[in-house]
This record gives sequence, structure tokens and C-alpha cells, in this order.
Amino acid sequence: MVAFRRLTRSSPPATTILIRILAGAVFFSEGIKKFLFSDALGVGRFAKVSIPEPLIVAPFVGVVEIAFGAFIMLGFLTRLSAFPLLMDISVAIATTKVPMMLDKGFWASAHEVRTDVSMLLGLIFLLIVGSGPWSVDARLFRYLSQRK
Repeated sequence: MVAFRRLTRSSPPATTILIRILAGAVFFSEGIKKFLFSDALGVGRFAKVSIPEPLIVAPFVGVVEIAFGAFIMLGFLTRLSAFPLLMDISVAIATTKVPMMLDKGFWASAHEVRTDVSMLLGLIFLLIVGSGPWSVDARLFRYLSQRK
């Protein structure tokens, strides 16, 4: 119970919800698009960048992005939810953005890299500060604190 309280305790300002909505909505929508546009953003793209077993990995990543993106937006287990999305965005950067930057140069690819870097930094922010007072985590923390 103590570990759960530490995970849900958060003291940043209420405006942290803006970062949660931003990061969560991007991951949530990208996860949905992996199913809607499978050739361009799902299995096809995973195969193009040589991700092993794209028929399994792409839908799995889509589900992870949808579920944890929704959790981030709600502020539910925010710090825990940030971990799989950090792994997700790190792999995306390593497999698509770094090769692009090496091929085209920094300034030519900066436009394509901006969203991924923004998501990476937003997730690190949420991992450090937590979900803020307007979140399911805050409600859970208050509830658990009252049950002592």
C-alpha cells in the first residue's frame, strides 16, 4: 500500500493536466491509427523499418498506445503508464527518426522529429512530477490517505 501511495502522490499544479492531455491524446490517436491505417502506420510501417514479427508487434504496440494513452489522459497510474510509452517512443525514435537524421541531417529532419521528442519529454515530465491534482491518481491518493 505504501508503494501505491508513492506512485499516486503528486504535487504539481493543476495545469499538469495539459501535458497529460497532450501526451495521452497523441499516443491514444496513434494507437488507433495503427489499426485504421495498417499499411502506412501499423504492420506495413513496422515491416518497412525491419521490426521483427510486425504482424504481432504492430497490433501489440497499438493496444499499448491506446490503453496507456487513455490512462495518461485520465491521470490513472500515470507514472506506471509512462514507462511502456517511454519504451514505445524510444524505439520509434531509434528505428525511424535517428536513421532519418543520419541520412538527411538535423535541420532537414527536425520537422519530423519534433513530435517524438515532445512526447519523450512530456512522458519524462509526468514520470517525475506525477499526474497532478485533477487526476484519478489524486483521488486514489486522497482515498487511501483517509483509510489510514
